[in-house]
Amino acid sequence: MEVVNASDSNFEELLKSNEKIIVKYYAGWCGSCRLITPKFNSLANKEEYDGVMFLNVDAENSPNARSLAKVNNLPYFAGFKNGALVEGFPSAKIEVVEELINKL
Repeated sequence: MEVVNASDSNFEELLKSNEKIIVKYYAGWCGSCRLITPKFNSLANKEEYDGVMFLNVDAENSPNARSLAKVNNLPYFAGFKNGALVEGFPSAKIEVVEELINKL
C-alpha cells in the first residue's frame, strides 16, 4: 500500500474509515524526517502490514492532526486504532516504528 499524504482537511475522516493507522509527522526542514522517509515507505509495502494505513502529515501545516497525537518533536510517529490514539513518540529508528505497528 502506498503512503497517503494527509492534512487537517482529511485526517479525521481517515481515522474514522480505517481500523489501523500509523502516522509519520514531519516538517520540510527536518533532516531526520527526510532520512527515515524511504524506510517508512518500505514498511507500507510489506505484506504483513496490509491492514494498516500509512499516513504522512506535515506537522507545521496540520495543527489539528498534530494535536490529536500530542506531537512534541520530529519525526514523530503515532498509531491509531479505531480512531483512538494507541501510542505516539518521537523517533528516527524504524525498528521502534515497527514495534508500534505491531501494537495495533
